[in-house]
Amino acid sequence: MTTGKLVRLRPLEPSDTETVWRWGQDDEITQWLDADYDESLAQRRKRVDDRPRNSYEQVVFGIETLAEGKLIGITDLRDATPETGRAELDIWIGAKDHWNGGYGTDAVRTLCAYGFDVMRLHLIALWVVAENERARAAYRKVGFREEARHRECFRARDGRYHDMILMGLLDSDLIRG
Repeated sequence: MTTGKLVRLRPLEPSDTETVWRWGQDDEITQWLDADYDESLAQRRKRVDDRPRNSYEQVVFGIETLAEGKLIGITDLRDATPETGRAELDIWIGAKDHWNGGYGTDAVRTLCAYGFDVMRLHLIALWVVAENERARAAYRKVGFREEARHRECFRARDGRYHDMILMGLLDSDLIRG
């Protein structure tokens, strides 16, 4: 397991499926996620069962609090290639009672350190909706820099379009805190 100051990153377990599915039913939690078709808990369980194991190309971790041992989110590094040393980061804090307090920032910092130290990546990138200022601030605290803006490419659940911002982080940029 990979441990930060507030969180532990661990492989997801089948027993996590219901919690993650429940987060997906809350519009406030999913407002900045790509719209997806609704799925039943049984469909979600099947998708989890069919998911490939963690590999260099994609590692998925549950975010668990150190203090309580509570699953509060999911994060991953995906589309990694050893030829480019690049991967994309996604994070989702589903436990609203942990949206403040630095848990997301610590999870991103911990995952990036894993990416640079264990996977030997050179660059970690992510896309964030421009209006999601809380996420952008957390990424900047870790050392991410805004590199580009893609206009009106994210369609929210209410049908409105939003700009997305590409942020990037090199190993030398990481604020290890």
